[in-house]
Amino acid sequence: HQPSADRNLIAHLGTSVFATEAKNIVLLGPPGTGKTHLAVALGVQAAKHGHRVLFDTATGWVARLQEAHSRGKLAAELIRLRRYSVLICDEVGYIPFDQDAANLFFQLVASRYEHASLILTSNLSFGRWGEVFGDPTVASAMIDRIVHHADVL
Repeated sequence: HQPSADRNLIAHLGTSVFATEAKNIVLLGPPGTGKTHLAVALGVQAAKHGHRVLFDTATGWVARLQEAHSRGKLAAELIRLRRYSVLICDEVGYIPFDQDAANLFFQLVASRYEHASLILTSNLSFGRWGEVFGDPTVASAMIDRIVHHADVL
């Protein structure tokens, strides 16, 4: 229970219309405020509404993409992931990314832009994402794509 959360917005997000419309959800706040819990709950609701959903941490998604890239299958993996209506990306910003990891994460975000939904959780404000991704330009481009069609809580 997060008293500062907009209950009407959360109820609306629980209808999973965001997934049908390929919109994103971004949950920002300090540790222990229920971001991951809410992300998982929204993912479960999306699955109940017939959407395919996958969950991993930001570092887990990057590791998956690094492995695909090393096999020469990055493009195919990004296309395969688009078959999922919703990807939940937990803990964006807990561990800084090197340049290659930041580029892979950007490619994940860009490949889903206006095609499929992301639910992201982070304990950092958008203003600090440049520190995580090591490049303010990459972070800014990523944030633009994420928030263009998004609800940010």
